Amino acid sequence: MENRLDENHSTTLTNKQRGNEVTVRPATLDNLSIHQLAAHGEISQLEIHLSKDSSLLDSQDERGFTPLMWAAAFGEIMMVEFLLQKGADPRTLARERESALSLASAGGFADIVNILLQHDIDIDSYDWNGGTPLLYAVRGNHIKCVEALLRHGADITFEADSGYSPVALAVALGHKKGHSRSGLKKIH
Repeated sequence: MENRLDENHSTTLTNKQRGNEVTVRPATLDNLSIHQLAAHGEISQLEIHLSKDSSLLDSQDERGFTPLMWAAAFGEIMMVEFLLQKGADPRTLARERESALSLASAGGFADIVNILLQHDIDIDSYDWNGGTPLLYAVRGNHIKCVEALLRHGADITFEADSGYSPVALAVALGHKKGHSRSGLKKIH
């Protein structure tokens, strides 16, 4: 251990001597919150924190985001699977009613959307902006997310506070229902 510290120290000095900024040193991982670790996909580090305090699994940051929400928002599929396997609650809503599903849908992470849909979650949960996972997927033109949500019965008529349903939003964004398998198709 002592040898490793010296090695890191000398690397840091060498970088400083070269005039390079040291962006991330290995020790920095120790200072990241459980939420940051989840967003970065640092499974082994997060596991260490959970082994010391299992209540961190569903802990919420100042915005009410859980580690699962951070992993879903950043497309960290292995982290999402790991957290769900550990028992993270995919139904938790953040302060403004964001969910892991809405964050994954907004980011276009279809694989994560599909994983989350295998759990008992509210597919049509809406946030304070009146957005549902389907609305975010349509707005972002994330076709695979839209398809996954529709396959699982998302409500295409749900009207957001903005007055748009997913269908109306799709039309407004220049899409129409096509005959192709891709569901939404651009109008040229």
